[in-house]
Amino acid sequence: MRQPPPDVQAFLDDLPDPARSALLELRRMIEAVVPESEERIGYGVPAFYYKKRPLVSYGATSKHCAFYVQSPRVVDTYRADLEGFDLSKGTVRFQPDQPLSADLIERMVTARMAEIDSG
Repeated sequence: MRQPPPDVQAFLDDLPDPARSALLELRRMIEAVVPESEERIGYGVPAFYYKKRPLVSYGATSKHCAFYVQSPRVVDTYRADLEGFDLSKGTVRFQPDQPLSADLIERMVTARMAEIDSG
């Protein structure tokens, strides 16, 4: 069984391009929406925490990149905007050369923050 990376930078350094570049851009977009978040490894992938609760995370496999929204409700809310992406309960999978838009990331992260704020 593979050991989780010790930190976010090690996780990113271990990825090949173009996945690394796509995830660095996703990371930048998330940070822009919620600069007060804390980023650390959670469940083996980089995760952002907001008010000490898991907000969103991201990762990659050899076949795709993933944006883990961690909320089936948020994915369902934006399902029409996510047409063409591979979806599951709280996950959006995408190809590095076909990333999600900054606007959509902002709306989804904001919606996830609202879920946490509402308790």
